[in-house]
Amino acid sequence: MHHHDLLIIGSGSGNSIVDDRFADLDVAIVDEGTFGGTCLNVGCIPTKMFVHTADLAAGTRQSARFGVDSHVDKVRWRDIRDRIFDRIDPISADGERYRRESSYVTFYGEHVAFTGHKQLELASGQVLTADRIVIAAGSRPVIPDIAGLAETPFHTTDTIMRIDDMPASLVILGGGVIAAEMAHVFSALGIDVTVVARSSRLLMAEDRDISTRFTQLAQARWDVRLSTRVLKAEADGSSTRLSLVDRGGLGDRGVIDAEMVLVATGRRPNSDLLDVGAAGVTTHPDGRIVVDSQQQTVVPGIWALGDVSSNDQLKHVANHEARVVQHNLLHPDSPVAADHRFVPRAIFTSPQIAAVGRTEDELLSEGTPYITGMEGYRDIAYGWAMEDTTGFAKVIADPASGQLLGAHIIGPQASSVIQPLIQAMSFGLPADEMARGQYWIHPAMPEVVENALLKLPYSG
Repeated sequence: MHHHDLLIIGSGSGNSIVDDRFADLDVAIVDEGTFGGTCLNVGCIPTKMFVHTADLAAGTRQSARFGVDSHVDKVRWRDIRDRIFDRIDPISADGERYRRESSYVTFYGEHVAFTGHKQLELASGQVLTADRIVIAAGSRPVIPDIAGLAETPFHTTDTIMRIDDMPASLVILGGGVIAAEMAHVFSALGIDVTVVARSSRLLMAEDRDISTRFTQLAQARWDVRLSTRVLKAEADGSSTRLSLVDRGGLGDRGVIDAEMVLVATGRRPNSDLLDVGAAGVTTHPDGRIVVDSQQQTVVPGIWALGDVSSNDQLKHVANHEARVVQHNLLHPDSPVAADHRFVPRAIFTSPQIAAVGRTEDELLSEGTPYITGMEGYRDIAYGWAMEDTTGFAKVIADPASGQLLGAHIIGPQASSVIQPLIQAMSFGLPADEMARGQYWIHPAMPEVVENALLKLPYSG
């Protein structure tokens, strides 16, 4: 048995907690698989590097409308893949090497699970105990219960980005963020993409106006099967055959044959793999570990952060929570709380989507009064330059105070254009003051935000 002062499970955002201020402690970091967590290895960073390449390919093919005749001669998949992972893999390896060489950190590169109160056992059989524990074990892909799927070759985002050769056709199961991003990547690189979604629209978690517009655009680019699920999967030579039914499971929706299948039906917390209940740690019905405002579990001295506990599976949220936990470990007599009031998100598909705050449907269901303002990219000068006729910004505000309640953008660079709205919500700047109390560069894309704010019927 080995006892540590502090033990951290997970080498993603949890790894960032430990710096030289912990040098007087005996610290352990435990993780199995590739060092560095989801974002670095199979999430945010590699996917956005693929997205940038896809944007270049798609933009080239669409250049004729601007009077520039260009085309994509060849897509060198292995060069694309290797450019990305030849950068990422050394970062992962260097991070693990740094921790292994640390004078005050012990790194265990194997699976671990709780066996009692602040007691864990490694896959090798070694027992660990610790005074304080941080669970930052992340999440893993959800694999739907489909007959034959386990016996049929398929990929998740954990594997598809490292394939050796592109398929001629790809079926993506799912209608959420991962599906939207990967459909853009592979279709832009010339692959025939089919999206199978149980929902009636794609990106159902987004504001209805955003979801509806994106679904319309997606249907023009890909073969999109809505309100549909897979009944059975079976290998058929070098391809996979999927038998489809309607969402209720009664109506036959035919079959699809594809060279490759990507399962993109969400991610689930890894709490069950750790047997956190053995330590007295409780979870929500969906597996998220229950934490308080200071990221502490129901067991004093055990914290949790990131995908394993957060409702928002986002790297910037995990990083924020890691800073909160770090402070509370270093300053137990003056703890701070995490701020989850205005969590922004972005979807790097085509077109980009970004959002912060409440959707209109959420406000309607709550009975919260609100006003909305919308502006299309087509109505601003830079939108003319881009020939963008589908993007828009939508802002939602309190009719009495003018405080922003939500903001939703679909269009070029939405992930950057939304930032001033995140700032306004975070610091309590009313919409009217935001719109009129500063200069907005003309002609530039943020004018879509300015004009949406000015269209709010606010009389405060």
